[in-house]
Amino acid sequence: MRAVRDDLGPAAHLMVDANSAYTLNDAELLQGLDAFGLLMIEQPLGRDDLVRHAALQRLLKTPLCLDESITDVERAEDMITLQSGRIINIKPGRVGGFTQSIAIHDLCLRHGIPVWCGGMLESGIGRAHNVALASLPNFALPGDLSPSARYWERDIVTPEWTMDREGMVRVPRDTPGMGVQVDIDRLENLTVRREVLE
Repeated sequence: MRAVRDDLGPAAHLMVDANSAYTLNDAELLQGLDAFGLLMIEQPLGRDDLVRHAALQRLLKTPLCLDESITDVERAEDMITLQSGRIINIKPGRVGGFTQSIAIHDLCLRHGIPVWCGGMLESGIGRAHNVALASLPNFALPGDLSPSARYWERDIVTPEWTMDREGMVRVPRDTPGMGVQVDIDRLENLTVRREVLE
């Protein structure tokens, strides 16, 4: 982290994602990250452990961001009550869809907890929904809204999702529905099995 900060300088917005690799026994090591002015430390401890995240957050200046810990609005409420973190990564696929995602967003907005939208290797269809979600007012941090080409040789939507030079994804407000069209020919080409339920 020191090498990255030294190379990019103090103005670069940086975060780290620990993917539950640490325990509370690593608190001193994690406190060392405070020196680098990070936006957040994402999910340093176990996904089920809101209590130890709360203890760690009290020791750190850097905000903790909970990701895998937040599986529904009730877990977000618990995080806020326990002060287990200061940021939430909302992944619609993990929290049970967009009703839960919006409820978590609204809860966090009321409590001054910034959120950002995480992705889970969605096709352009899922990406369309994540882009719409990330346009809500409390999505104050950059999201995981990569262009189609990052994961797919060719996506199943047109136009494919792209990113401008500033790293921004445009919300297609002037197009009805999802803002993209499903490429039916591409979908048919990729289909290996079909079942019709009546």
